[in-house]
Amino acid sequence: MAARTTTPEKRPGFFSQLKTLYTFTQKEYRWLPFLLAGIVLVGIALGVLVGFLLPQPAAWSIILWGVTGLLAGILIAMITMTRLSTTAMYKKIDGMPGATGHVLSSSLGRNWQASETPVGVNPRTQEALYRAIGRGGVVLIGEGNRSRLTRLVGEERGRVQRVASGVPVTVLYVGHGDDEVPIAKLASTIKALPKKVDRATMAAVIKRVSSVSQGLSSLPIPKGVDPTKMRAPRPR
Repeated sequence: MAARTTTPEKRPGFFSQLKTLYTFTQKEYRWLPFLLAGIVLVGIALGVLVGFLLPQPAAWSIILWGVTGLLAGILIAMITMTRLSTTAMYKKIDGMPGATGHVLSSSLGRNWQASETPVGVNPRTQEALYRAIGRGGVVLIGEGNRSRLTRLVGEERGRVQRVASGVPVTVLYVGHGDDEVPIAKLASTIKALPKKVDRATMAAVIKRVSSVSQGLSSLPIPKGVDPTKMRAPRPR
């Protein structure tokens, strides 16, 4: 029997993550290196300009402001690349089975509880229904054809209302049609819901709803999105 190792798994370093982030984003936006270089150069130019505009400019002051502009340019370039990587990720997963679960599990923050595993699936067509619970109440998110999701939505809404009477239930559908939410705006749409539930009630709702959730162990779960591959890594 092979001996168990106690050595912790080595995580990618900062520069390794930064390289991965850049590679991921540059595949979608070929002009990325020119944009980042331009941002850094503009930062340096503004820093040097500030140094020249100061009363009685000195060489050391101009150099100092130039370095400050360089650092500011690098910071802004990294922020820009991170935002572009998020946009690139949404473009890649848009329309893929399981994309909704990936967004819910990684983008809602601590004020919401959600899972990348759907609470209901149509075994034949793979339409899926996901659920998020937070200060805005219970949100049911349908992924797939709306007409074929009607039964799943109705059943889950009924379960929620039986155990959490009075808690608002919002139904959203992911897509690009009328009254549908694009995958890129799903997280922001959910987080923008008005807060109608306090934290104590939220915890109780999570416990009650989880106790009556439909078991999905025997149902085929959409596996179109691999979060380890599709999520754009962020530098620590």
